[in-house]
Amino acid sequence: MFNKTIKIKSGKVAKIIGGKEIFIVAEIGKNFIQTEEERPIAEYLRNAKELIDAAAKAGVDAVKFQTHELSDEQLNVPIVGPHAPSFDRYPWVRRNTEATPIRFWRAIKKHAEKRRLVFFSTPMSRKAAEKLDKVGMPIWKVASGDMLDYALLDYMFETDKPLIISSGQVSLAELDEIVGHIRARGIQFALLYCVSHYPCPKEFFNLGTIEHFQEKYPEAVIGFSDHSIENIDIPLAAVKLGAQIIEKHFSLSRDLFGTDHKVSMTPGEMKSLVEAIREGQYKKVNHKLYYGKKTKELEGAKNHMRPSFNKALVAAHDLPKGTTLTKKMVYAMRPIKLIKGLPSEKFFEVIGHKTRAALKKYQPISWRVLKK
Repeated sequence: MFNKTIKIKSGKVAKIIGGKEIFIVAEIGKNFIQTEEERPIAEYLRNAKELIDAAAKAGVDAVKFQTHELSDEQLNVPIVGPHAPSFDRYPWVRRNTEATPIRFWRAIKKHAEKRRLVFFSTPMSRKAAEKLDKVGMPIWKVASGDMLDYALLDYMFETDKPLIISSGQVSLAELDEIVGHIRARGIQFALLYCVSHYPCPKEFFNLGTIEHFQEKYPEAVIGFSDHSIENIDIPLAAVKLGAQIIEKHFSLSRDLFGTDHKVSMTPGEMKSLVEAIREGQYKKVNHKLYYGKKTKELEGAKNHMRPSFNKALVAAHDLPKGTTLTKKMVYAMRPIKLIKGLPSEKFFEVIGHKTRAALKKYQPISWRVLKK
């Protein structure tokens, strides 16, 4: 038998993931940004603390944010996110980076732990992970759009901390490869079934995948990252099928400015979900309405967000001709559809190769510019 439980500690707050209690995460993400105009960091911090307080009152186990570092995540090219067509990605990522210096993360971590909540954040790049590592993460969360970013994954692997990975933008084969790397290193992990549509239409739920994941990855804690906004029956059905983690976006209002508020639960809704899970109401839900096909290919294999959110390899700084590539010399950056470089999943393969010519910072890395 595998020891599937993951014990984590955030400050003095200790939790078990995969134990008797369902681990419920309020995904605050970037929802502390609530206005179209840029605001002072102090205001973002107040908003974040208010969200943490509301999440604590709702009874969740953890709050999760998202951490950006512009310099190794997003190239300065014109592109909008398919889930938020009014947002140009580069200024949006820049705003998120500038809004959250390391003192911001330290302050909200401390506040969350005072409220007896586990605090963690999803780094959107390797530099973001390095920043969060200084703050102190009890567990890493990999976003669906970064599951093929092996520059980021490699950094996480080296810390030997447990991982939560998401399946929203990968195929079954790609997921297998990622899990293979995790298994080879003996790292504990949880896997969240996820569909990257905001909001997620009913026809895409296919919750039977949860049972498939349980059988295929018996050592993993299986959960569900839910983007539905219809009712609480969908996450309850996931719990009935064996999900031991439920993650839901969380906001004070769906009418606020930002990319994720519209698919978020409000405090009252989150409280209702937590109570329904704790009271066992999931046992009465008709999960067959959302089951679909157990072994169906993941929607993430052809997800509409992949061209914008997947990453390609670029030079981290100016590189002279004949430079032997090391990990620090290579960034994985978005968007792959506008970068004529190798996909980020080729990260390990390019390390150790030499440059055939000098490369400028952010110049795409392809086999054409490399030699053994």
